[in-house]
Amino acid sequence: MASSAYRGRFAPSPTGPLHLGSLSTALASFLDARAQGGAWLLRIEDIDPPREQRGATGWILASLRAHALQWDETVLYQHDRGSAYVKVIGELLRRGVAFHCTCSRQELQRRHGSHAPACPQSRTPPAGESAIRLRAHGTPYGFHDLFLGEVELPAPEGTDDFVIRRRDGLYAYQLAVVIDDAFQGITHVVRGRDLLDSTPHQVFLRRLLGMAPVSYGHIPLLLNPDGQKLSKQNHAAPLDDARAPQNLLLCLDALGQAPPPASRRDDCAAILSWAIAHWRRDAVPARDRVV
Repeated sequence: MASSAYRGRFAPSPTGPLHLGSLSTALASFLDARAQGGAWLLRIEDIDPPREQRGATGWILASLRAHALQWDETVLYQHDRGSAYVKVIGELLRRGVAFHCTCSRQELQRRHGSHAPACPQSRTPPAGESAIRLRAHGTPYGFHDLFLGEVELPAPEGTDDFVIRRRDGLYAYQLAVVIDDAFQGITHVVRGRDLLDSTPHQVFLRRLLGMAPVSYGHIPLLLNPDGQKLSKQNHAAPLDDARAPQNLLLCLDALGQAPPPASRRDDCAAILSWAIAHWRRDAVPARDRVV
């Protein structure tokens, strides 16, 4: 029986099939939830159609099932959540904590993060394309991480106002992830350390919207022999679902967890049952791992 006190999730984007890096993230979030008697939810973050690959959602679901990573409740698809994003953006604009911004990244870099004079006062869409940014003054750059302990990230030079709706009209990750974590009642977010820099923005936005705090934990990344993060952009090999037990064992090792006895290494359910019972947050390594 899942504990209502812990609700974790895995939230892949359908830009291609899962690879070992994404499996490691899924496994860590699954084990942390199940070891606490909690629920583990699945969300497909499909709000960036230009980057999505046709058929990827089906491949993701099939790979999770092949590795016995069974989620609770109904899969949430972000493409169904547009009205919730529109409502929150409207509220933030009305409160004057969000604004339309016509500045390009290059312009902001040249001005050390400072906006054009007209942007911070703009609550209505200007002529032409514009992003919507959130005033991020007061963002906390320190937080407690489930695996890293106390984390203090450097504050950026100039303003750190971040995009919540892109210039092309698509909703930004920082906005959608906060709204949907709250909608699903997520209490614990376990994800890769490539998203560590996103945490201050999400903590800030949750506070601004009056949402309860979430516990964040960031696991080490899996790297290719060139030291690059395993990712679709770096052409990481898709998971071979026919080798599911071996994949789980490799990810367990990368997460610093003890392997099950030899007699339990050929079956995914047996591997996961062992791993849940022996999950140790303090064993998760601080360094990324080349595989």
